[in-house]
Amino acid sequence: MDVAQGKNNYIHYIISETKQHNFDNVSRTKAYHNFYEAFPEIKWALVAGVVSRNAGWNMTDLALPPFRKILSNTQRKRLFMTYERANWLIFSDAYPQLLTYKLSTYLNKPMFHLLSHFYVSRFMQKEWAYFWRHQDKERLMISLIINEQNVIHHPVIKQDYFKHRVFLRPPYLLQDMLLLNAIIIPTRSLTLYGAFVHDFTNVSKRIALGKRIASILFHPAVYDDMYKFVRTVEHTGSRYDYERFLGLQTDKAPWLRTIYPIITHQDTIRNDWYKRRGVKRKWMENIFQKPDPDIKNTFYNRRKMLYAYYQLKSIFT
Repeated sequence: MDVAQGKNNYIHYIISETKQHNFDNVSRTKAYHNFYEAFPEIKWALVAGVVSRNAGWNMTDLALPPFRKILSNTQRKRLFMTYERANWLIFSDAYPQLLTYKLSTYLNKPMFHLLSHFYVSRFMQKEWAYFWRHQDKERLMISLIINEQNVIHHPVIKQDYFKHRVFLRPPYLLQDMLLLNAIIIPTRSLTLYGAFVHDFTNVSKRIALGKRIASILFHPAVYDDMYKFVRTVEHTGSRYDYERFLGLQTDKAPWLRTIYPIITHQDTIRNDWYKRRGVKRKWMENIFQKPDPDIKNTFYNRRKMLYAYYQLKSIFT
């Protein structure tokens, strides 16, 4: 096999594998977790898997009675498409990077020159080369968090459709103001960890949130119990995946694949965000977040408020 043919085979393999696993939220989440099991030095893969689980739970929340009553069908479809588009776009950019690293370890030489064929930012091409030489796991994890949030910033957050039909509409603004959304880090015990999502349209705050989530995930008091859940509980997209361990009386959300069709995404030409915006110094700084085991009570008390509003709305309509 000549060099050009080998290169083409590698590119074809990575594109094919990415498409196969970028099927829906369930397949993406499983791919992230499987990669982390094989390559635990790539800490971002675990962060991505846990955040992807949360995307699935947010999707199926929309099928619960309060959301069906409070939001119109159109509003729920738009929110689903926001989660789905961001989830798909991050995976389509990140998974080729992970597979290129896998190929590099298999060949025992860096193959990151291939990343340009997948429209990966120049920033990440340099960061992967740096990681190969220095094995700085924390720096690579933070770099991938920075990259993923910039990847979705213009195609999703600032894109006209999502900006005017989701992020500037009352359902999103109210949820943001009342802190009704959170990234939940589940365990197989009565304890939950996580952090609330606020000002999601701000790229710097999304990056800071990602670093806080990573800090909690890898905290010695959290990691073992959290990872036991990740390894043993199959992701279905329903919060019942973790709620069954909490002893809570909640509505059981349906499995994601029973309520949503497979979405075909249009993959437009990608511009390198790094050439346009660069990297702010504060983005590369680490964040240490002390785990808050009381987030379960705070999160579910706020959901009770939502259910109470739903009950009142039902009575008066």
